[in-house]
Amino acid sequence: MNWFSRFLRPAHDAGAALDARQEQLLADWRQLPDSDQRRSHYRSRYVVIDVAVSSGDAHAARLLAIAAVAVVDGHIAFQDAWQLLLPDAAQAPGVAASPPATATEVPADSPMADGLLSFLGFVGKSPVVAHNARFIRRVMQRALAEYLGVRLRLPWLDLAWILPDLFREVDAGPERLDAWLEHFGIASIKRHDALSDAFATAQLLQIALAHAASKGFDTPASLRELEKARRHLHQSA
Repeated sequence: MNWFSRFLRPAHDAGAALDARQEQLLADWRQLPDSDQRRSHYRSRYVVIDVAVSSGDAHAARLLAIAAVAVVDGHIAFQDAWQLLLPDAAQAPGVAASPPATATEVPADSPMADGLLSFLGFVGKSPVVAHNARFIRRVMQRALAEYLGVRLRLPWLDLAWILPDLFREVDAGPERLDAWLEHFGIASIKRHDALSDAFATAQLLQIALAHAASKGFDTPASLRELEKARRHLHQSA
């Protein structure tokens, strides 16, 4: 699909020290207003993110790719997607990469900080959504702290907890993304490619938003409360 290849953005790792331009970009992001968590799903912008990493250890895994797809007013915004593909992702086991000819080139000396600043600029202050968000959040927090010295204090929503509560009749398992995709007939273009999986997860979010709204959970804040309640119930069991 043409939209898919347009958002590949390769970049190279570099030093963590921020120059004046980068400091200004970070300051501009900090000054953005917080999103209104009481607005309807259909008047909100969510950002679904996924990552590709070198291992399953969130504290030690090397970040290979970050991808984000926006869901705006309940619709996936095909022109509102972003990806940072690190140079060694193509050689990493289990990570799919698009052919270099389809990638938008970034200068080889682009620092990792610039990629992460671009990520913050894309996300803004929108609620962040992921499947297995705890793992992804840890990976992202470590990278953002290392290269930018910031902590991403945004609302996070984890579909691994929300979906089982909304669809209790489905025996998909809380952490099995493949099972949820199969249940709803969602095909990932390239499984284990960060952007493709983010797009597939965005489709799951669309389904979750519609079903949640029909049950009275019609805002980002109410979804957070739903997730919080399920986590508390799980921990108390």
